[in-house]
Amino acid sequence: MALAGEYTPWLLLSWPLYVLLGTLNGIYGSDEKRAHHGIVDDAAGIFQCLTASSFLVLVMSLLIDRPVDTVSLVSFWSLTLAFVIPARVAAYAVIRRTPTYVQRTIIVGAGDVGQLIARKIMQHPEYGINLLGFVDANPKDARADLPDMEILGRAEDVRSIVKSHDVERVMVAFSGESNEDTLSLVRSLRSSNVQIDIVPRLFEAVGPSADIHAIEGLPLLGLPSVRITRTSRWFKRSIDILGSSILLVLTAPLFAYIALRVRGTSTGPVMFQQERLGLNMKPFMMLKFRTMYADTDHGVHRDYIQKAMDTSIAPNANGLYKLDRNDSITPVGRWLRGTSLDELPQLVNVLRGDMSLVGPRPCIDYETEFFQPHHFERFLVPQGITGLWQVEGRALMTPREALDLDVAYVRGWSLRLDLSLLLRTFSQVVFRTGAA
Repeated sequence: MALAGEYTPWLLLSWPLYVLLGTLNGIYGSDEKRAHHGIVDDAAGIFQCLTASSFLVLVMSLLIDRPVDTVSLVSFWSLTLAFVIPARVAAYAVIRRTPTYVQRTIIVGAGDVGQLIARKIMQHPEYGINLLGFVDANPKDARADLPDMEILGRAEDVRSIVKSHDVERVMVAFSGESNEDTLSLVRSLRSSNVQIDIVPRLFEAVGPSADIHAIEGLPLLGLPSVRITRTSRWFKRSIDILGSSILLVLTAPLFAYIALRVRGTSTGPVMFQQERLGLNMKPFMMLKFRTMYADTDHGVHRDYIQKAMDTSIAPNANGLYKLDRNDSITPVGRWLRGTSLDELPQLVNVLRGDMSLVGPRPCIDYETEFFQPHHFERFLVPQGITGLWQVEGRALMTPREALDLDVAYVRGWSLRLDLSLLLRTFSQVVFRTGAA
């Protein structure tokens, strides 16, 4: 195996090709969006771009009849992959600890949308956003989970507020200002050295895969179909079968151990079965390890869901939006929920085709009574063991916000997104991060 000599120029060529593909793919040059949660978000893209750049080098070498040694190329690819990912981890760790990473931010509009954005910012410090306050002449009362809402002034004061508070980012949400006044405000900020984010009208219908194009300079927001194509559906199902089969084999001893613990610590069945709604709202029996006592009244959950769909709901004392039923949870059940191991039997549901590894969480039939019309889009894809809201906020967000993230997943679905969510789920389970 030779990693030097006559192959060195070819091998080194893959580096600038990788950087170019990474830039085009959004791995580089998008950090100012504060959209990254860690290396797991980029791992799939790094793998794809590095593989593609190595393949391009191989093709170019064949075209000029100076082929690269395959063993050298694969070894170079492996070593580079092993270097790039730890380097990204180190870069994230250093950059996010520097004062320059944190953006001093204000939100124009202290209505429902503006306050929702503020709550999400507070929930995700990894975005690097220091929210200074709101700008609104007629703010709404602060929501229960946003007690320290500071109003810095009116819309016409924005330029002076930006200057006096050294603001670096302005987020424009809906406010009581007219469209003309809001447009004038945005134009006045364009000459300032600030990043401007605008919440689009009809934002409820816009997903992360929306495409901005133009007709004679007039921007148009294109909304792609939310249904998965037949080919993509086949790939997703193949990954589900392969992944669930491997995981069932690897976790078989753990299944037996948990079953013995559940049976030995409380009376009742090992498995908890409940009818849920799957793809196209087709009912199926979802499996979980039982974590509650057998005589628990599950009707309490329905009452809680009805109350929790109100946007003004306050979190529990522990800061979580989750039904507190500690008295009904068995000792081993508390451990299972904390580690998410109670979900393991759903690998059987995945193998049977009832569910997918990644997708919106299967809901109970009565929960749909409280859905908004757009929430039903979540049934256009297979329901999953893990999904966007599980890794974004889990119990730190309201049930309604979780539904909105389910819809966002459907609208922005891709195989890369599924891979990223699987990696982030693995990271959360192993390192016990996030709210259970």
